[in-house]
Amino acid sequence: MEEPLCKKCGKPLDREEAEYCEDCGKGKHLFARGRAAFVYDALMRESISRFKYRNRREYGDFYVKEILERCGDALRAWEADALIPIPLHRGRRRKRGFNQAELLARGLSRELGIPVNTRLLVRVKKTRPQKELSRQERSSNLKNAFQAAQNDVRLKKVILVDDIYTTGSTIDAAAKVLLQQGVEKVYFLSICIGRGY
Repeated sequence: MEEPLCKKCGKPLDREEAEYCEDCGKGKHLFARGRAAFVYDALMRESISRFKYRNRREYGDFYVKEILERCGDALRAWEADALIPIPLHRGRRRKRGFNQAELLARGLSRELGIPVNTRLLVRVKKTRPQKELSRQERSSNLKNAFQAAQNDVRLKKVILVDDIYTTGSTIDAAAKVLLQQGVEKVYFLSICIGRGY
């Protein structure tokens, strides 16, 4: 994606003079910054759907390569202590067979040398898929969805990894838990992001 991008979440902006997208301009997010490799359009919707629901795990290699090419400088500049994939509820993981965010995080870890931590954050509430919900429903859907699995957190800066960023509800819910556990800065990285307008 090319500039202009939102200085907070990385959504592409239509106006050259804008610094923040509409979401970040009017709302307060808990993460420090975020980036994504692609805009979430019809083509990427189909690609992500195949990746997640049709077991096309090999897509992960392509996504990792593109993320590094498009967002690698930002990722390195954040100097994170760990990559934390957004966890799936154990029932959903069992049904799908894998966590797409973890697959991405592991690929990025191999290239960047940043360790993956899958033990710190757990999804304790089975939530409805976010794509079916309005902005307000997304927030309440994720209320208390995550918990920290350990309370001796020594990580200062982490990058949350997910497949799609739209309103930031998932990232904020996970970031809240991590910040309460003593993490100082939470960044995020996703394959796709919605438009900033």
